[in-house]
This record gives sequence, C-alpha cells and structure tokens, in this order.
Amino acid sequence: MVWPIMNDPRARDIIDEFDFLDDWEERYRHVIELGKALEPLSDDERSEANKVKGCVSQVWLVTTISPGAVPIMHFRADSDAHIVRGLAALLIRLVSDRPAKDIAALDAKAVFEAIGLAENLSTQRSNGLSAMISRIKAEAEHALGGTK
Repeated sequence: MVWPIMNDPRARDIIDEFDFLDDWEERYRHVIELGKALEPLSDDERSEANKVKGCVSQVWLVTTISPGAVPIMHFRADSDAHIVRGLAALLIRLVSDRPAKDIAALDAKAVFEAIGLAENLSTQRSNGLSAMISRIKAEAEHALGGTK
C-alpha cells in the first residue's frame, strides 16, 4: 500500500522547502547545491555492483541495512552529473534511515511531482530518477524478504 505523501513529514518538509523557491532556475540551483553536500563515495564503492542501471549518467547507490526485526535502511549515493547528484541527495533525504516497509510504501515519484521537478527534467534525467527510485524500492522489498 502506498500512503499519501502529505502524511509523510519528510515529504512535507521537502515540498515546503521547494515552495519557497520562485521558479525552475532557483529549484535547479538548489538541487545542485544539495548534491554538493553528499558524502563522497570511496573508489571501492564506485563499483559495478553499486551502479544504478538505467541512468545515462553514472550513479552509484550504496545501501546499508541495520540488523534487527525491523530492517532500517541507510543510503549513500554519488553521480558524475551535478543535477543527478542533487536528485540523489533529495531522494536519500526522503528515504534514508527509515524502515524498509516505509520505503517500500512511499510514493517518492509523487514528491518530485509535487515540487515541480518531474515536469522540468529531461527525459534522460527522469528515466535516471525513476531508475534510482526503482532500485531503492527493490532493495527495500528485498530487505523485507521479497514482500511489501
């Protein structure tokens, strides 16, 4: 089951933050700035296994799952493209350090639509964002044993 994004505090915070930005240019610059704050990945983490398939840019996603009855997932990412790195930073802010069941249920695409990024991205970047979201959801479902 996917819950409405407005019921999610992180999604609301991101939407509110982008509501203060007047136009696409400001939003674009803000996304790039968010990407600059990402923790860099090591050369070992920039492996083929961590590469997100379906992105024109190179994107690496590293997932850590804390042990326990409720798997909590932590994500780190990097990209060779500034805007994609920023999109990854936004996505990580939305999903990282959450229970896998919450990540599997969250409609991350709706958040990007609500902040006006979805309709202003090129087709290639939209496909890359979808690939990142799909990978994160797949990893959440895998952490749950293949079920939501």
